Formats: sequence, C-alpha cells, structure tokens
Amino acid sequence: MRAPASALSLRVTALAIVLGLFAVACNQTDAIRGEALDRSSAVTFEAADGVTLAGRLFGPEDATAGVVLAHMLPADQSSWFDFAQRLGSLGYRAITFDFRGYCPGGDAGCSEGNKLVSATWQDVLAAKAFLESEGVTRVAFVGASMGGTASLVAAGQVPTEVEAVITLSAPASIDGLSAGPEVVQASGAAKLFMAGDGDTSAAEAASALYQQSLQPKKLEILTTSDHGTDLLTGNQGEIARTAILSWLGQYLPVNEPAAEH
Repeated sequence: MRAPASALSLRVTALAIVLGLFAVACNQTDAIRGEALDRSSAVTFEAADGVTLAGRLFGPEDATAGVVLAHMLPADQSSWFDFAQRLGSLGYRAITFDFRGYCPGGDAGCSEGNKLVSATWQDVLAAKAFLESEGVTRVAFVGASMGGTASLVAAGQVPTEVEAVITLSAPASIDGLSAGPEVVQASGAAKLFMAGDGDTSAAEAASALYQQSLQPKKLEILTTSDHGTDLLTGNQGEIARTAILSWLGQYLPVNEPAAEH
C-alpha cells in the first residue's frame, strides 16, 4: 500500500533537511580543517637513525611550551590537526607528524622508511628535538593508542626532560613496543591515562598503566567506546579535550613559571 502523496512529500522534505544539515556540518568541518592548515607550516626532521619524518607546526613561533602529538596505528598526523590548532590558539607550539613509513600524501605529509612499531618512540623523540630546535624549552607528549605507548617509552628515555605525558587508549604493549612498569616509572612526567569504558582492552590497559606509574598521575575513564583520537570528537569529546587541556595547564602552562628565589 502506497503512502499518501502528502506523507511522501513530508518524508522527502525531512530527508532533504537532514542531508542539508549534514552538508553544512561537513562544510564547517572542512573550513575548520582548512583554517588549521593555513595557520600551520609543513616541516621535515630526522630521527636518530636517519629516517626523515614529515610533520606540521602549529602555534606561535615564540612559544616556549611545546606539545608533541603522536597518532594511532591506522591513522596519520592529520587526525591531530584540529586539536593541534586548538593548542596553537592557546599559545602552545604543537607538532604533528607521520610515524616512519606513513605516507598519506598532500597536507598530511609523507614520512620515509618502513612502518616499524617498535621504533616509533624514536620518532617521538625526534619531534621533541625538532621543537627544541625551534625554541621550545618545555615539552609534553600526547599520544593516541600506539602513539601513546610510544610516548611513554620515549619519555622513559629522557626521564627529566618531559613535563607531562597524556595517553588516549594506549596499550601497554603492541608489536614489540612495550611500556612496562620499569618504563612508566622511569620518567618523572605527570601522566594522564584516558580511555573509554566501552573500549574494554584500552580501559584495562589505562588502569594498569595508572597503577604502575608514580605520582603525579590521573586516570580518566570516559563513558564511550571511542578509541584514540576519536575520543576527542565523539560523544565525550568536550570532556576529553577539557581533561587534556586542564592537565597541560597544570603541568605545562603556556607561560613558564617564575623561578623561586
């Protein structure tokens, strides 16, 4: 039985409205991404073993507080662009980059070498060194999933040189990259571990890493199944972004604390 013409017309109109709103949202997202790219610059730098990595710099050139943003396994540096722009607008010098072997092309860049998860911590340290060559004197690592594990391992290699480490859905171990108790306890960085309760393995890993770490530390389990950088854009996105910015504000303020006399 066919629906009356008036009912069919209403359905068509409703569908058109939904599609129109979707198109507007997509256009707004594209505009935000375009603005982020316009306010950043493409850079390249080398890891300690000579692999050339592609990245982008966001934020003021005279910033002394820097943030290294490390992407997750199936993504690339573009997954961080919007948040990097947010950090830049707050006064941080933020760097996104493609891990070795990741070559999405275009604005997302192209790093050399072969994908090797066990070596990704070297790429995080290379991004840190590049920020420091640009005038940054204090740094934090923020990593999603694999990038979070790499950030923990990298921070353990330079125990006193990283102010904060923030992980989003980071596993304790992945493909030869391991952040065991001896690794997470090697760094004095203030650590924030974040995951969604519906992402069971990530939530369990975050809890374990939190238990193994030394103070200062915090565990943030959100009501969501989102993973990695998807935590920033999903149903708990505002809570996730606020938690990260609050942690950075506490342990890596934009303005360097005055020296005590």
